[in-house]
Amino acid sequence: MPSFFRRKRLMTVLIGFVILVVLIGFSMRDRSELTIPEKFIQDTVGWAQTIFHSPVQLVTNTANNIQDMFNVYEQNEVLKARLAEYKGLIQENQQLKKDNEELRATIDKTNSLSDYTPIHATVIARSSERWFKQMTINRGEEHGIEKDMAVITSEGMVGKIKSVSAFHSTVQLLSGFDRSNKISSWVLREDKENAFGLIEGYDMESGKLLLGGIKQDVELNKGDVVISSGLGGVFTKNLRIGKIDEVVNDQFGLTKTAYVEPFADLFDINHVMVVDRKMDTITDEEQNGEEEQ
Repeated sequence: MPSFFRRKRLMTVLIGFVILVVLIGFSMRDRSELTIPEKFIQDTVGWAQTIFHSPVQLVTNTANNIQDMFNVYEQNEVLKARLAEYKGLIQENQQLKKDNEELRATIDKTNSLSDYTPIHATVIARSSERWFKQMTINRGEEHGIEKDMAVITSEGMVGKIKSVSAFHSTVQLLSGFDRSNKISSWVLREDKENAFGLIEGYDMESGKLLLGGIKQDVELNKGDVVISSGLGGVFTKNLRIGKIDEVVNDQFGLTKTAYVEPFADLFDINHVMVVDRKMDTITDEEQNGEEEQ
């Protein structure tokens, strides 16, 4: 009995093997069409692959997208850093260019100041509370600076020395002047005699200097140049101050007041020159005395 079952199993295996060989041979033939079982199997496998492929592809794409996002973020951070460096270099270059232009203008101005000796200085501080009124420069008594000396740039006057220490000085800007700080001035008029006036203060609202003490019969025009006269004994003469912007009558109608636009930018100052008034030219009286002799 057992041998019968063994033979039966062996016969089953042989038949199965024969059938497998036949199927393999059948499937390896060149055929234009598949059998129904093959079509069923192919479709089943295809649908199974599709079902498994879609989520796998979705996960793969998501992972790739996330990786791309991280790469883009890193690249963006690198580009931002480089852009910040470029902006810093551009700003530094612009500042150096500006300083170079200011220094060149200062040198040119120095060459034209034959009547007095300028003392070069650099602005080192401006108080936030008194930004419009004063600043500190890196020159003091040891450099020949004295109180009330005029301070100018290549464009024009910006103020005067308010206080002095050994190596630093405080400059009172024209924008901080009031009626206690006056500059005797000439208004240069084309084809006419110079008109006298006094810089008596600064109008914060208009950003203009106030030139008072002008006689009622004196005619001033917009654009007339205002310079220091040197008659006050404090400032040297012929320092450029500004130009006439507007002329109005005072409240009593006896004199005129002119609004003067400063030549120099009072709020953006880096390099200045302090004018030694002792080096000014001889006075007109001395000159007339020499001519009489």
